[in-house]
Amino acid sequence: MKILGHRGASADFPENTLEAFVEAVAQKADGVELDVMRCASGEVVVCHDEELGRLAKKRWVVERTPWWKLKQADVGTALGFAAARIPLLDAVLDALPADFLVNIELKCEVADDRGLAIEVGRLLERRGEAERILISSFNPLCLLRLARAFPDLKRGLLIDPDRAWFPQAWVWQPLVGRDTVHPHHSQVTAERVRFWHRQGLGVAVWTVDDAAIARKLRELGVDYLITNAPGKLRVAL
Repeated sequence: MKILGHRGASADFPENTLEAFVEAVAQKADGVELDVMRCASGEVVVCHDEELGRLAKKRWVVERTPWWKLKQADVGTALGFAAARIPLLDAVLDALPADFLVNIELKCEVADDRGLAIEVGRLLERRGEAERILISSFNPLCLLRLARAFPDLKRGLLIDPDRAWFPQAWVWQPLVGRDTVHPHHSQVTAERVRFWHRQGLGVAVWTVDDAAIARKLRELGVDYLITNAPGKLRVAL
């Protein structure tokens, strides 16, 4: 079972920052999970929240804020860490070892992703990064666009435990999640893992910081475990 740092080593450094991703490497994670969206000037930025109230105490909406302004936001202090900045996806990929697995989540809650899926695909194609990348999203339309334009990129659907299981797991996942499936840990059973494996899918489970839960998921055959504390779980496992 591979351990992926959720937004980096986000228990120890501010989430989705270069500091958190570099720390995940130091903690001997196998890879990281991160979130991307497009800002107003079109760059692919690594950030989870659509609006920066929680992260930076600013009412800036990422998709309406240009990169020159967005990169000035301090997204560390409000979370109780040292000051830190939002990075570009390019910068994160540059900072990580070449063989480090990267699970990129496309963040978009509406039908129009403002070209996010296509822009991420173009960036990865330009960099020649396809081999170490998993693309995921709660939005099946993003994955559908990605599949049409960049069919070789590995992709899987994130399954929301607060939404109905059937349309996600039995309609959208088979349609758009060719390579992996990304359920919450509370949704994982031995029967489901066996079924997904029979379909040729890797199972990437989020977000687990408890060692006992992690051990159980390993016994069930989960392939990827996403955690805020990769070093802690590496020792525990």
